[in-house]
Amino acid sequence: MTSTAKLTGVIPPVVTPLDDDRSLDVASYERVINRLIDAGVDGIFVLGSTSEVAFCTDELRAQIMREAVRIVGGRVPVLAGVIDMQTPRVLAHIDTARRAGVDAVVATAPFYAITHAAQIKKHFEILGARSELPLYAYDIPVCVHTKLDPDMLVDLGLSGAIAGVKDSSNDDVAFRRLALKNRDAGEPLTLFTGHEFVVDGAYLSGAHGSVPGLSNVDPEGYVRLHKAFQRGDWAGLQLEQDRLAQLMEICLCPRGVTGWGAGVGAFKTALMLQGVISTNQVPEPFDALTGADVDAVKLILDKFGPQA
Repeated sequence: MTSTAKLTGVIPPVVTPLDDDRSLDVASYERVINRLIDAGVDGIFVLGSTSEVAFCTDELRAQIMREAVRIVGGRVPVLAGVIDMQTPRVLAHIDTARRAGVDAVVATAPFYAITHAAQIKKHFEILGARSELPLYAYDIPVCVHTKLDPDMLVDLGLSGAIAGVKDSSNDDVAFRRLALKNRDAGEPLTLFTGHEFVVDGAYLSGAHGSVPGLSNVDPEGYVRLHKAFQRGDWAGLQLEQDRLAQLMEICLCPRGVTGWGAGVGAFKTALMLQGVISTNQVPEPFDALTGADVDAVKLILDKFGPQA
């Protein structure tokens, strides 16, 4: 395993390329991961929202983790989502992740059954206590219908239950509160933002890195963004972020589908147009982008895509 001690920087949530029959396209997966590492990313995150975790069978989850660990070959840390409805199911996924050889795991709050604050904290305490791998909390209320409380997260960091937080809450106020509380507590947590449009703002608030889905399409751009942050080049940071925000419009241009299918569908379509993956296939019940939607993605990609 690769060390995740104070992991910072750019950790792309890797897309899961599919063949036409919706099985894992291993050759395309190799190209995606190797391209990310060659671009200088600091780790990879598989089986998150962008990686289609909600659509994967247990068998496919295990295959994705095994292949990711094999392809990465220890060059960077591999984080894996262990997202599921309640604690026992998450613990089972953590065991699978451990056996696959990943370096850290990422879990959301419980969902489906209504779960209150005390049980949510206990959920993460149990996971942290029983996991042999570092645990990161994934704050994504749009999917699990719970916003993780900043005080709770800092307490979990201080106790050692979690190592950090991936924030995809779309709540900049709460993120700043979390960053301030984390700083005041001595920074027990490593904080990552998942918002492609405002990584620069997250850095200003106190983020240590980013987990942007768009980094599949333009990993060099997000690596440059992080390096600009490290050297205090705020003008360069804003310039890079503005271009990436314009590129992120690929997720808003499709008309045949909205939401998850538009976002991940656009990422895959852009990767297909770049020659990185063989198809832009997505899992059922979604269909791949076609026709005018592909043309719209191409127009934005050609104008605002990766820079030499």
